Amino acid sequence: MKNGIIPDPNRIFPVPGFDTVTYVKPTIKNPSIVVGDFTYFSGADFESRVTHHYDFYGDKLIIGKFCQIAAGVKFVMNGANHRMNAASTFPFYIFEGWEQDVPPLSQMPVKGDTVVGNDVWIGENATILPGASIGDGAIIGMNSVVGGTVEPYSIVAGNPAKLVRKRFDDELTALMLKWKWWDKDIEEINALIPLLSTDDLGKLKEMLKRELSA
Repeated sequence: MKNGIIPDPNRIFPVPGFDTVTYVKPTIKNPSIVVGDFTYFSGADFESRVTHHYDFYGDKLIIGKFCQIAAGVKFVMNGANHRMNAASTFPFYIFEGWEQDVPPLSQMPVKGDTVVGNDVWIGENATILPGASIGDGAIIGMNSVVGGTVEPYSIVAGNPAKLVRKRFDDELTALMLKWKWWDKDIEEINALIPLLSTDDLGKLKEMLKRELSA
Protein backbone atom coordinates (compact mmCIF):
# COMPACT_ATOMS: atom_id res chain seq x y z
CA MET A 1 0.00 0.00 0.00
CA LYS A 2 1.29 3.49 -0.84
CA ASN A 3 3.03 5.03 2.19
CA GLY A 4 1.56 2.22 4.27
CA ILE A 5 -1.97 3.64 3.84
CA ILE A 6 -4.79 1.23 3.03
CA PRO A 7 -7.51 2.72 0.78
CA ASP A 8 -10.64 3.27 2.87
CA PRO A 9 -14.02 3.50 1.09
CA ASN A 10 -15.53 5.05 4.22
CA ARG A 11 -13.17 8.02 4.26
CA ILE A 12 -15.14 11.09 3.16
CA PHE A 13 -12.13 13.14 1.97
CA PRO A 14 -9.73 10.72 0.25
CA VAL A 15 -7.33 13.27 -1.27
CA PRO A 16 -4.96 14.80 1.32
CA GLY A 17 -5.37 18.56 1.52
CA PHE A 18 -8.56 18.69 -0.58
CA ASP A 19 -12.08 18.98 0.82
CA THR A 20 -13.67 19.34 -2.61
CA VAL A 21 -13.35 15.67 -3.60
CA THR A 22 -15.39 13.16 -1.61
CA TYR A 23 -16.02 9.46 -1.58
CA VAL A 24 -19.80 9.44 -1.97
CA LYS A 25 -20.85 6.31 -0.08
CA PRO A 26 -20.05 7.53 3.48
CA THR A 27 -21.93 10.82 2.88
CA ILE A 28 -25.26 9.26 1.89
CA LYS A 29 -28.21 9.52 4.29
CA ASN A 30 -31.10 8.77 1.93
CA PRO A 31 -31.78 4.98 1.85
CA SER A 32 -33.07 5.34 -1.72
CA ILE A 33 -29.58 6.33 -2.90
CA VAL A 34 -27.17 3.38 -3.09
CA VAL A 35 -23.52 4.01 -3.98
CA GLY A 36 -20.63 1.56 -4.23
CA ASP A 37 -17.18 1.75 -2.68
CA PHE A 38 -14.65 4.33 -3.92
CA THR A 39 -17.04 6.22 -6.18
CA TYR A 40 -16.08 9.88 -5.86
CA PHE A 41 -17.70 13.24 -6.54
CA SER A 42 -15.97 16.55 -7.23
CA GLY A 43 -17.97 18.38 -4.61
CA ALA A 44 -18.91 18.25 -0.96
CA ASP A 45 -22.67 17.53 -1.02
CA PHE A 46 -23.57 14.80 -3.45
CA GLU A 47 -27.17 14.41 -2.28
CA SER A 48 -27.92 18.02 -3.24
CA ARG A 49 -27.23 16.97 -6.85
CA VAL A 50 -30.07 14.42 -6.76
CA THR A 51 -33.25 16.38 -7.50
CA HIS A 52 -37.01 15.67 -7.47
CA HIS A 53 -36.46 12.51 -5.42
CA TYR A 54 -39.83 12.19 -3.68
CA ASP A 55 -40.63 9.27 -1.38
CA PHE A 56 -44.02 8.49 -2.91
CA TYR A 57 -42.40 7.55 -6.24
CA GLY A 58 -40.30 4.84 -4.63
CA ASP A 59 -37.52 5.19 -7.19
CA LYS A 60 -33.87 4.62 -6.38
CA LEU A 61 -30.56 5.99 -7.60
CA ILE A 62 -28.09 3.12 -7.77
CA ILE A 63 -24.43 3.80 -8.58
CA GLY A 64 -21.67 1.19 -8.73
CA LYS A 65 -18.09 1.15 -7.52
CA PHE A 66 -15.15 3.30 -8.65
CA CYS A 67 -17.28 5.82 -10.57
CA GLN A 68 -15.89 9.30 -11.21
CA ILE A 69 -18.52 12.02 -10.99
CA ALA A 70 -17.39 15.51 -11.96
CA ALA A 71 -18.52 18.83 -10.53
CA GLY A 72 -22.00 20.04 -11.46
CA VAL A 73 -23.39 16.62 -12.41
CA LYS A 74 -27.12 16.35 -11.70
CA PHE A 75 -29.33 13.29 -11.31
CA VAL A 76 -32.97 14.16 -12.04
CA MET A 77 -35.37 11.63 -10.55
CA ASN A 78 -38.92 10.67 -11.50
CA GLY A 79 -40.54 13.42 -9.44
CA ALA A 80 -39.51 15.91 -12.12
CA ASN A 81 -41.89 14.36 -14.63
CA HIS A 82 -45.45 15.69 -15.02
CA ARG A 83 -48.48 13.83 -16.30
CA MET A 84 -48.85 14.14 -20.05
CA ASN A 85 -51.94 11.94 -20.41
CA ALA A 86 -54.40 14.45 -18.89
CA ALA A 87 -55.86 17.78 -19.99
CA SER A 88 -53.31 19.69 -17.88
CA THR A 89 -49.74 18.90 -16.89
CA PHE A 90 -50.01 21.10 -13.76
CA PRO A 91 -49.26 19.14 -10.53
CA PHE A 92 -52.08 20.52 -8.33
CA TYR A 93 -51.47 17.72 -5.81
CA ILE A 94 -48.15 19.10 -4.56
CA PHE A 95 -49.46 22.59 -3.70
CA GLU A 96 -51.55 23.70 -0.75
CA GLY A 97 -55.24 24.41 -1.21
CA TRP A 98 -55.89 22.45 -4.41
CA GLU A 99 -58.25 19.50 -4.13
CA GLN A 100 -56.37 16.85 -6.02
CA ASP A 101 -54.97 13.64 -4.59
CA VAL A 102 -51.65 12.30 -5.72
CA PRO A 103 -52.41 10.32 -8.92
CA PRO A 104 -51.64 6.60 -8.82
CA LEU A 105 -48.18 5.82 -10.12
CA SER A 106 -49.78 3.88 -12.98
CA GLN A 107 -50.95 7.24 -14.35
CA MET A 108 -47.58 8.94 -13.89
CA PRO A 109 -44.64 8.86 -16.31
CA VAL A 110 -42.46 6.80 -13.96
CA LYS A 111 -39.38 5.44 -15.69
CA GLY A 112 -38.04 3.31 -12.84
CA ASP A 113 -34.73 3.40 -11.01
CA THR A 114 -31.72 5.28 -12.32
CA VAL A 115 -28.78 2.89 -12.51
CA VAL A 116 -25.11 3.67 -13.11
CA GLY A 117 -22.66 0.78 -13.44
CA ASN A 118 -19.09 0.49 -12.20
CA ASP A 119 -16.05 2.50 -13.32
CA VAL A 120 -18.24 5.07 -15.09
CA TRP A 121 -16.84 8.55 -15.74
CA ILE A 122 -19.49 11.29 -15.82
CA GLY A 123 -18.20 14.61 -17.14
CA GLU A 124 -18.79 18.06 -15.67
CA ASN A 125 -22.34 19.44 -15.66
CA ALA A 126 -23.88 16.33 -17.22
CA THR A 127 -27.54 15.68 -16.44
CA ILE A 128 -28.78 12.13 -15.93
CA LEU A 129 -32.52 11.80 -16.54
CA PRO A 130 -35.03 9.56 -14.70
CA GLY A 131 -34.71 5.87 -15.47
CA ALA A 132 -31.38 6.15 -17.27
CA SER A 133 -29.26 3.00 -17.32
CA ILE A 134 -25.53 3.52 -17.80
CA GLY A 135 -23.37 0.45 -18.33
CA ASP A 136 -20.03 -0.43 -16.74
CA GLY A 137 -17.05 1.50 -18.04
CA ALA A 138 -19.06 4.09 -19.94
CA ILE A 139 -17.94 7.70 -20.35
CA ILE A 140 -20.44 10.58 -20.35
CA GLY A 141 -19.26 13.80 -22.00
CA MET A 142 -19.47 17.11 -20.16
CA ASN A 143 -22.78 19.01 -20.42
CA SER A 144 -24.49 15.91 -21.81
CA VAL A 145 -28.13 15.06 -21.12
CA VAL A 146 -28.51 11.31 -20.72
CA GLY A 147 -31.70 9.30 -20.88
CA GLY A 148 -32.43 5.71 -21.82
CA THR A 149 -29.63 3.15 -22.04
CA VAL A 150 -25.89 3.74 -22.42
CA GLU A 151 -24.08 0.55 -23.39
CA PRO A 152 -21.06 -0.65 -21.37
CA TYR A 153 -17.69 0.77 -22.41
CA SER A 154 -19.20 3.32 -24.76
CA ILE A 155 -18.63 7.08 -24.96
CA VAL A 156 -21.69 9.31 -25.33
CA ALA A 157 -22.04 13.08 -25.51
CA GLY A 158 -24.49 15.82 -26.43
CA ASN A 159 -28.11 16.80 -25.75
CA PRO A 160 -29.60 14.30 -26.09
CA ALA A 161 -26.50 12.18 -25.52
CA LYS A 162 -25.58 10.02 -28.51
CA LEU A 163 -22.90 7.44 -29.12
CA VAL A 164 -19.53 8.94 -30.03
CA ARG A 165 -17.67 5.65 -30.20
CA LYS A 166 -17.06 2.41 -28.36
CA ARG A 167 -14.04 2.33 -26.10
CA PHE A 168 -13.09 -1.26 -26.96
CA ASP A 169 -13.93 -3.88 -29.55
CA ASP A 170 -16.69 -6.35 -28.69
CA GLU A 171 -14.29 -9.08 -27.59
CA LEU A 172 -12.42 -6.90 -25.11
CA THR A 173 -15.68 -5.40 -23.82
CA ALA A 174 -17.01 -8.90 -23.10
CA LEU A 175 -13.78 -9.82 -21.31
CA MET A 176 -13.90 -6.67 -19.18
CA LEU A 177 -17.51 -7.33 -18.19
CA LYS A 178 -16.60 -10.88 -17.21
CA TRP A 179 -13.46 -9.78 -15.34
CA LYS A 180 -15.27 -7.29 -13.05
CA TRP A 181 -12.04 -5.93 -11.56
CA TRP A 182 -14.02 -3.60 -9.26
CA ASP A 183 -15.33 -6.58 -7.26
CA LYS A 184 -11.85 -7.77 -6.27
CA ASP A 185 -10.37 -6.97 -2.87
CA ILE A 186 -8.24 -3.88 -2.28
CA GLU A 187 -4.92 -5.70 -2.21
CA GLU A 188 -5.62 -7.44 -5.51
CA ILE A 189 -6.79 -4.22 -7.19
CA ASN A 190 -3.60 -2.50 -6.06
CA ALA A 191 -1.60 -5.27 -7.72
CA LEU A 192 -3.69 -4.92 -10.88
CA ILE A 193 -3.05 -1.18 -11.31
CA PRO A 194 -0.33 -1.67 -13.99
CA LEU A 195 -2.81 -3.74 -16.01
CA LEU A 196 -5.65 -1.29 -15.37
CA SER A 197 -3.40 1.56 -16.53
CA THR A 198 -2.03 0.04 -19.73
CA ASP A 199 -2.88 1.51 -23.12
CA ASP A 200 -1.73 -1.68 -24.85
CA LEU A 201 -5.22 -3.08 -25.37
CA GLY A 202 -3.93 -6.08 -27.31
CA LYS A 203 -1.77 -7.08 -24.36
CA LEU A 204 -4.68 -6.46 -21.99
CA LYS A 205 -6.94 -8.69 -24.07
CA GLU A 206 -4.44 -11.56 -24.12
CA MET A 207 -3.81 -11.33 -20.38
CA LEU A 208 -7.54 -11.36 -19.64
CA LYS A 209 -8.04 -14.37 -21.90
CA ARG A 210 -5.41 -16.27 -19.95
CA GLU A 211 -6.72 -15.19 -16.55
CA LEU A 212 -10.38 -15.87 -17.28
CA SER A 213 -9.72 -19.28 -18.84
CA ALA A 214 -7.52 -20.44 -15.95
